[in-house]
Amino acid sequence: MRDFQRPQRSAAFGANGMAATSHPDAALAALDILKRGGNAMDAAIAAVALLGVVEAPMTGIGGDCFVLYALARGTKDGPVIAYNGSGAAPAAATVENLRSLGVTEIGDEMPHAVTIPGAVDAWCRLHGDHGKLPLAEILAPAIAAAESGYLLHPRVAHDWARHAGRLQASATARGLFLPGGAAPAAGDRHAQPKLAATLRRIAKEGRSAFYEGAVARDMVATLRAAGGVHTEQDFAAHQGEYVTPIRTTYRGVDVYECPPNGQGLAALMILNGLAGFEMGGNALLPADRIHLLAEATKLAYAVRDARFADPKQVKVPVDCYLSDNFARRMRGSIKLDRAGPGVLLRETEHKDTVYLCVVDRDGNAVSFINSLFELFGSTIFAAESGVMLHNRGLCFRMDPGHPNCIAPGKRPLHTIIPGMLVEDGKALAPFGVMGGHYQAVGHAWVVHLMLDRGLDPQAAVDAPRSFAHDGVLALETTHQPALLDMLRGRGHDAQWTDSPLGGGQIIRIDRERGILIGGSDPRKDGCALGY
Repeated sequence: MRDFQRPQRSAAFGANGMAATSHPDAALAALDILKRGGNAMDAAIAAVALLGVVEAPMTGIGGDCFVLYALARGTKDGPVIAYNGSGAAPAAATVENLRSLGVTEIGDEMPHAVTIPGAVDAWCRLHGDHGKLPLAEILAPAIAAAESGYLLHPRVAHDWARHAGRLQASATARGLFLPGGAAPAAGDRHAQPKLAATLRRIAKEGRSAFYEGAVARDMVATLRAAGGVHTEQDFAAHQGEYVTPIRTTYRGVDVYECPPNGQGLAALMILNGLAGFEMGGNALLPADRIHLLAEATKLAYAVRDARFADPKQVKVPVDCYLSDNFARRMRGSIKLDRAGPGVLLRETEHKDTVYLCVVDRDGNAVSFINSLFELFGSTIFAAESGVMLHNRGLCFRMDPGHPNCIAPGKRPLHTIIPGMLVEDGKALAPFGVMGGHYQAVGHAWVVHLMLDRGLDPQAAVDAPRSFAHDGVLALETTHQPALLDMLRGRGHDAQWTDSPLGGGQIIRIDRERGILIGGSDPRKDGCALGY
């Protein structure tokens, strides 16, 4: 039970359905879909489509997504199915071709950072395979918000203003996203009528409305005008895919993630490293827990940066990294009293994403993440169709010897990862933590807090966070002040972070009592709502 004299949130409770998202409008839209007879997949797609409007800096139809879906009835292949909705580099994106264009490194606003957006294909495929309500009904809230306008919430407005300079430099984006030359403030109304028209086309025609015809032509023309090598054929050929989820067991509960090209494998590796330590009870001090998480993180991320890539083109030895032997080797190199060597991350830090989860009255559970990567993605905006294009290809390398080197038809390393806890073959909790490279650490941290410390979903996402990256151990300022010196005493370059670490949502399914318990991160504007 939380201290009601402290300014914290209570967990949300429901019996018939629940949605947890980073924006209240999206949570309301998802709940409305559930009440009208839609299932968890319908509600999740409605929410994520609306987030692409009301959280324009974070996500949209010009981005990618990953999904875990636990069907109440299960499947012949197990309790959880996974969908990889990430896009690949265009056919002409060879290292040689890009170098001939003067590209030595892929920058965040280059057209070469734009892989074919996979979100719309994923939404349509998942709706066709698992949805109940018509797609037009599901997309209606997003269409209405884009057409009639929506009010900016505080965190969205903060992020919008923080990246106004990037938008100002974008000839195609600044007119719409900097009305009057400035970022709109919290409470201001903003509309995206061209996006509404594109969403209405998708609602009527499905994926072809995005990957073929006028919308695809507009995106390709915009990218080529910026120096890109994309073609309409690249868009028409895109297809996401169902993939086999990967998992480990932590404290008797199965933890599911999507396989590479995402970084969910790193989250499982961190948990395997922590599993050998007594993390429950009061045996460890807070500094001990942060230290162990940091050490496991550095070891897992060293592997991630060196070996994770698109498994269609590069062999990623998942079984090896999830083996007991590898976990023992990780734990054997961790010392409780001192920090090991820092691992420098060469990728860009803390990218921007939306994560949501939904559980319906039948017990179907969706874990859904959708992203433009950086705030406003590449800032390359296809103005006639209202599509802001992501910059996920920023994670590609230009070194032909690196597994994550750019290549035709290749998908880049992805940081966005949905998670799912499963107990006794049934969904226990869809969960996710946003925040770019922090996400794998965030997954491990909230799983530890729930399974070792017994925290409810809201308390787990409320808890102070830390992240060992780029040689620094960053601590949120909500930690006790004494922790900084304690961790420095073990050899960490511990520093207070100037911005929060990620954001997240969790819904826990309590089958014994027949209830749902939800939490939504206070670092964002959203909430968990049940009925």
